Amino acid sequence: MTIRDHDAVDVRHVQPYEAVKAYRCPGCEQEIPAGVGHEVVVPRYAPQDRRHWHTPCWTRARRTRRR
Repeated sequence: MTIRDHDAVDVRHVQPYEAVKAYRCPGCEQEIPAGVGHEVVVPRYAPQDRRHWHTPCWTRARRTRRR
């Protein structure tokens, strides 16, 4: 397993009608209220560590990771 493989994640967009529960975004530490579309990010090698992110927060974090 390479370092890049270790960082591999699966990302799924949650539509607003699917978002029935509030979550805390790890990117900004703000709440993602129910009814707001967002991203679910699941590490491939640690699926128990999945996190819900605001879409702009995930986009920013992903850009930062690639550098």
